[in-house]
Amino acid sequence: MTAQRPGWSSQNWSPESWRARPIRQVPEYSDQVGLAQVEQRLGAYPPLVFAGEARRLREALALAADGRAFVLQGGDCAESFSGYNANAIRDSFRVLMQMAVVLTFGAGVPVVKMGRMAGQFAKPRSSDTETIGGVTLPSYRGDQINGPEFTTEARTPDPRRMEQAYNQSAGTLNLLRAFAQGGYADLHQVHRWNLGFVERSPLAGRYRDLAQRIDETLNFMAACGMSSLNTPQIRETEFYTSHEALLLPYEQALTRVDSTSGDWYACSAHFLWIGDRTRQPDGAHVEFLRGVRNPIGVKVGPTTSIEDLLQLIDILNPHDEPGRLSLIVRQGAEKVLANLPALARAVKKDGRTAVWLCDPMHGNTISTASKVKTRDFDAILTETKGFFDVLAAEGMAPGGVHVEMTGQDVTECIGGARHLTEADLGTRYETFCDPRLNAEQSLELAFQVAEELKVRRSPLPEQVAAQ
Repeated sequence: MTAQRPGWSSQNWSPESWRARPIRQVPEYSDQVGLAQVEQRLGAYPPLVFAGEARRLREALALAADGRAFVLQGGDCAESFSGYNANAIRDSFRVLMQMAVVLTFGAGVPVVKMGRMAGQFAKPRSSDTETIGGVTLPSYRGDQINGPEFTTEARTPDPRRMEQAYNQSAGTLNLLRAFAQGGYADLHQVHRWNLGFVERSPLAGRYRDLAQRIDETLNFMAACGMSSLNTPQIRETEFYTSHEALLLPYEQALTRVDSTSGDWYACSAHFLWIGDRTRQPDGAHVEFLRGVRNPIGVKVGPTTSIEDLLQLIDILNPHDEPGRLSLIVRQGAEKVLANLPALARAVKKDGRTAVWLCDPMHGNTISTASKVKTRDFDAILTETKGFFDVLAAEGMAPGGVHVEMTGQDVTECIGGARHLTEADLGTRYETFCDPRLNAEQSLELAFQVAEELKVRRSPLPEQVAAQ
């Protein structure tokens, strides 16, 4: 572990110290009294997650930093109040479990499962306002802040929405914990995790073959005396939540002191990240996250310089703690091979520890001729492969993938096994923000990543000794 860099310290930090820093992507609340009242009420509510859970996640991410685990982080671009129901939560969880078993077999290492769920309600925007038909209104910033309807009432930021986001997050977390610990995640359920439309896809046979191999493995383990009844690892799974720490009044209100360690934890999620638009070293978002003890991430976009990245690492992980900081690469298919090598090389040369995650979604958003936002599945695969190629060339471990996806049969991204085209987008285009992979495309991506991991898997020590 390296020494703390001079100039950056967790001293002189408090949950509200971000308020003295420049801030971007913040809504303008006209009702400041109402905002203060909501913050006060949220400050008295129970935490959504607990410090011990965040510490366990940090330990798991430390394994991913040196290739002994692999991270799967996925979920909605932005959760909505209107789309909140048990079936949607179950289906997204189910697809993430499908992806996890595919990756586990491919990587041969544990998969750390994180959902962009139970808190992903706020979104950064490229413009503060939107104009339609000569009418200009505030941009939609996610259901936690305002509504998507193009009306003055809906687009006016309302602090009461933070409480609705809290309540929905609590309900989602309750169901996710039940799925993860109550038997639904049992590997014996692997055949039942299939969604109807995935079963009809070109990937169905491939997934059935994998499920059959898992059954054979479980039968062998049962013959050796290991079953769901006496082996929790077969019956249960650890599942963590994550979101972008964008709306800082909400994050501060849910920050608590851990009674065990005396450290501050952001208790809105296990893992929080800073977006590419809010990663200014002297900015409010970096200031807030430098002081909480959760594992955290920062997006690394095409405008990120080596100097920017090293400075952010110094601020956010001054003690170089394994598992503390994830670098979420979002360069785009056309830029990843040009930009990532120098960044990765600089971090390695500086002797810093980080989990490298690939976000192949945000750098590959395009607009069709009819101005519909979409993403090309081939571009997503290209950036993912480029990410693996660069890290392999630099002798570094690919830590995981970060994707926007859903368990629903949406048609928002073109390409994939069923070769969706622009003409198919109108069939079931449901996102209010960015386009998401559907379950079939998510599973296809998992198979592709598993192949990359299998090809690049390091030989066992005894194999090395025999060479």
